[in-house]
Amino acid sequence: MDEDHRISRAAAPAKCGDVAEELAYRLRQQKLTAAFGEYALRARDVTDMLQEASRVCALGLNSQFCKVMEYLPAEGRFLVKSGVGWRDGVVGHARVGADAESPTGYAFQTGEPVISNHLSKETRFRTPSLLAEHGIRRAINVLIQGDGDRYGVLEVDSPNEGWFSPADLAFLQGFANLIGVALERHRVEEALRASEARLQDALTHQEILTREISHRVKNSLAMVAGLLGMQRHAISDPGLARVLDDAQGRVMTIAQVHDQLWRANEVHMVDLAPFMGALCTQLRESAAPGLSLECDFAPVKLVTDQAIPLALLANELVTNAFKYAYSKAGGSVQVTIRVIDPGQLRLTVCDRGRGLPAGFDAAEASSLGMTLIAGMGRQLRGRSEWRDAQPGTCYVLDFAAQQDA
Repeated sequence: MDEDHRISRAAAPAKCGDVAEELAYRLRQQKLTAAFGEYALRARDVTDMLQEASRVCALGLNSQFCKVMEYLPAEGRFLVKSGVGWRDGVVGHARVGADAESPTGYAFQTGEPVISNHLSKETRFRTPSLLAEHGIRRAINVLIQGDGDRYGVLEVDSPNEGWFSPADLAFLQGFANLIGVALERHRVEEALRASEARLQDALTHQEILTREISHRVKNSLAMVAGLLGMQRHAISDPGLARVLDDAQGRVMTIAQVHDQLWRANEVHMVDLAPFMGALCTQLRESAAPGLSLECDFAPVKLVTDQAIPLALLANELVTNAFKYAYSKAGGSVQVTIRVIDPGQLRLTVCDRGRGLPAGFDAAEASSLGMTLIAGMGRQLRGRSEWRDAQPGTCYVLDFAAQQDA
């Protein structure tokens, strides 16, 4: 704060002195108060702010000594938190009694300001040893308080003869009020920062737990898939073998999805293209000879709660196309996810195979695969349609991409 360097110095007016002199002195105090108020609103460091308050208060009352005393409840005493004029080792270290028999303690406990222009003749209070050691002859004290508890006391001291007036008291009280507001602002900001830090810690912990859960789910599902595979090799019934193959494939798909979630940078959102691309790689590796898969995905992000059913739906559709669309000669299946409108996506799975059976009605289909396809579509809250591609079949699902919560 350098505003006070541009404020002309005015001598403290003598008691019953010149009116013009008094006016100039009070005007200077007002300017110092206004400049400090501006500084206090910008200040980020409490210690620096209190030190500046001490310096400017001493300047405003033409005194060599000033201090801010913070009350320490655990000790029942004051700490000289900041100050000017005091010998080395006082500021930040010295303690002062807070009992009502001292001017400082009285101002703090009662909330009433104290002016003592003749400490040596004072009968109301004892003179604190710190003041006596510095030859202080007069002192003025006011309470510092924000919206909450009392913080401490602002005190200006002088070793010179003279007097502190009620107008000086008004200046000092106004200054203490500014300090109280600034301290309250810092307290609120610190509480907000602490709350944000705790919230961030909780979110980080939650993310770690989510990753760990996804990792464990993936391992458990892989174990289930392994058991299904072992059971598959132990039976000879072709129909039952196909059922177990289908079940194993579905379990492995879910395990793959959780594996990707565990490895992703985010657990609540996924990058659609690499997420679905990994699924396509897995489907290609499991495809029979002669079957191929073409994939094209928009570079968008999707919430995990949608990405999982979308991947399961695509897996079921591609698996069905591989099984039923082509003869032994094989063929190709195309999977695309495109943006059709802002916030709207379209999943398309097409083949060029034998097409839908005559009289096909998706609503009447009762197979497990068709039930899963219908269920995943409903979970995505989409509008689905089976189309005759002539040749082949296309499944189309339009759905709204959810926003991150």
